[in-house]
Amino acid sequence: MSSPRLLREVPVNQSKVATVMTSRTPREHGSSIIRTLWVYARVGVGLGILAVLVVRLGADPFVDALRMTNVPALVAAVAITALTTACCAWRWSLIAGSLGVDLPARTAFTSYYRSQLLNATLPGGVLGDVHRAVRHGRDVGDVGGGLRSVAWERSLGQVVQMTLTLVILLALPSPVRSWALVLAVGVVVAAVLVVLVRRVSTRSSRPRTRAVRAVADDLRRIMRTPRARMGIGLASGGAVLGHAAIFLIAVRIAGATASTARLLPLVVLVLLASAVPMNVAGWGPREGVAAWAFSSAGLSAAQGVTSGVVFGVMALVATLPGVLVLIADRRVHRPESRTLPALEDAAHG
Repeated sequence: MSSPRLLREVPVNQSKVATVMTSRTPREHGSSIIRTLWVYARVGVGLGILAVLVVRLGADPFVDALRMTNVPALVAAVAITALTTACCAWRWSLIAGSLGVDLPARTAFTSYYRSQLLNATLPGGVLGDVHRAVRHGRDVGDVGGGLRSVAWERSLGQVVQMTLTLVILLALPSPVRSWALVLAVGVVVAAVLVVLVRRVSTRSSRPRTRAVRAVADDLRRIMRTPRARMGIGLASGGAVLGHAAIFLIAVRIAGATASTARLLPLVVLVLLASAVPMNVAGWGPREGVAAWAFSSAGLSAAQGVTSGVVFGVMALVATLPGVLVLIADRRVHRPESRTLPALEDAAHG
């Protein structure tokens, strides 16, 4: 039975919520609408790609993938993912330490497993990253630093992934080699932006350049030591190769008999597409690009979709150790209410 004190507090809390909701400025209201539309657009694109594939190819590639996936492949995926998770956690720990929000390797490893599980089971594919960023930031008393460390960890990892994909596309003959030009342009543009950021940040003190100076300062702090630069490169490369190995296993399960040299350019390009944040828990762009890439290489589009789905199932199962982390969180009574609001905010932008 509720106490009189609690009953008296309910109207007060409701009035506070009403005040907050009605005190939004038109600009804040517009930004909220844009964030909501962006969320629907991200999920809508992923669902749209999957719907087109079902219409064009039928449900057989998806059903075949579930039927073909076997226990040895799942065990291999779990083992390889443990290694890729260790690589990513090491990268995150290096970057967090450079930004002054120290993160022990063991904590980074368990947190990364939890974030991968959330990314693989929640729409958008990024909510796990937001969760670990806010969680780490609150643990060290610097939420901004936690958010920046994860943003840089993901961004620098993708830069290395783009670079490795470019190298593989240039080194191995394949029908998708034309995409090497697009990646080369992307890498060059990124390098030019870094140079411009450094120059603008040192020559101007206008308020507009404060954010630019902050970005440049973060980059200098992250890249100032050879150990950090080498560690980030090695960790990112190890993660990319591990994910490529899992996808190659998925391709073999789907029945592809082409040589690894012929398949590897397709695999790294599909993995790069998986990083596009227009998906449903990782599904959508991966299968779409796989269908296109495999058909371009003389293989069937259906085989590409089957490979993508098998990889998705393997990747999902490989994140299940994150459940143990969530159970451990419950046992030490870490309040979930502290991080759930962050996930709700992320879902809207």
